[in-house]
Amino acid sequence: GLLPDPPRSENGFRRYEESHVIRLMFIRRARGLGFTLDEVRDLLRLVDGGHYTCAQVQGLALRHVDDIQRKIEDLRRMEQALKEMANQCSGDNVPKCPIVEILSSGAN
Repeated sequence: GLLPDPPRSENGFRRYEESHVIRLMFIRRARGLGFTLDEVRDLLRLVDGGHYTCAQVQGLALRHVDDIQRKIEDLRRMEQALKEMANQCSGDNVPKCPIVEILSSGAN
């Protein structure tokens, strides 16, 4: 639903025009920056309406930056928790592992 259906030739083949390629590149770049499909859809609604302002697009982009920053913070907390668990493990060839015990108990 992000890309309009291209017209078909007489033999039934789809004919993609330059506008389809530009839109596909827009979608691909936005996805590459981590925008969700819903966020891409919101951006395209603004663009398709033709009555968007830079402030509206900036607002969507800054909300996405906030989401990214929250994810980074979550990843850092996960990294720290995993490091702490790994530090409790000797790494030896023993049948018991503190990491498994921590994961099984739900403690961190």
